[in-house]
Amino acid sequence: MKNYAIESAIIALGLMVMGYFIKSGLGQVANKERIVNVKGLAEMEVPANKVTWPLVVKYFDNDIKTLYREVNETNKKVTDYLKQNGIKEEEISIKAPEIVDTRADRYQGTSQPTARYFVTSIITVTSNNVKLVRQLISKQSDLLSVGIVIAGDDYDHNTTYEYTDLNRIKPKMIEEATQNARTSAEKFAKDSESTLGKIKDAYQGQFEIEDRDANTPYIKKIRIVTTVNYYLDD
Repeated sequence: MKNYAIESAIIALGLMVMGYFIKSGLGQVANKERIVNVKGLAEMEVPANKVTWPLVVKYFDNDIKTLYREVNETNKKVTDYLKQNGIKEEEISIKAPEIVDTRADRYQGTSQPTARYFVTSIITVTSNNVKLVRQLISKQSDLLSVGIVIAGDDYDHNTTYEYTDLNRIKPKMIEEATQNARTSAEKFAKDSESTLGKIKDAYQGQFEIEDRDANTPYIKKIRIVTTVNYYLDD
């Protein structure tokens, strides 16, 4: 009977010790799963480094041969003007004219237009010299002196600005976003009377490039948001 009592005591003691270590281990696991999720934002404004400027000229006449000659003459005047003002020949492209025969347009209805043929000609400047192109855009009315009227921007033929050097600024912006995330995590840890531990995992968001505002499309705003999970220690 005495032997059974000793064995029972040993077993009980063993269960207590095992329970302690199990509890301790679970506590360590629980501590490791105490995390804080934070986001870090980085923004930067940069000037666009590429511009696409379509110069649209519209014509109308009843004689297609007359229109063809007028389109060719006008295209030459426009390209000469651009070259004389610093635009390189390889930055200029001329699209084939778009021709509408109103007599063949079954949606025209019963009313007859003043001319049979309407032609749209587009000369496009694509350049990295954004400053120069913007100067020319501001004084494109100079073409009026040679009898050329440039149509205003529309949905299909509007001037666009781009920023194409994202790889150059990516590292700096990611570093800034990550540092901002860490600053937020450190503040959270301090307020919760914890210590900020190592990074559990992190996610880099997509870079977003958009116009700074509707009036300055040649200034781009770039933003990136990173998401970081940190461990919290006691």
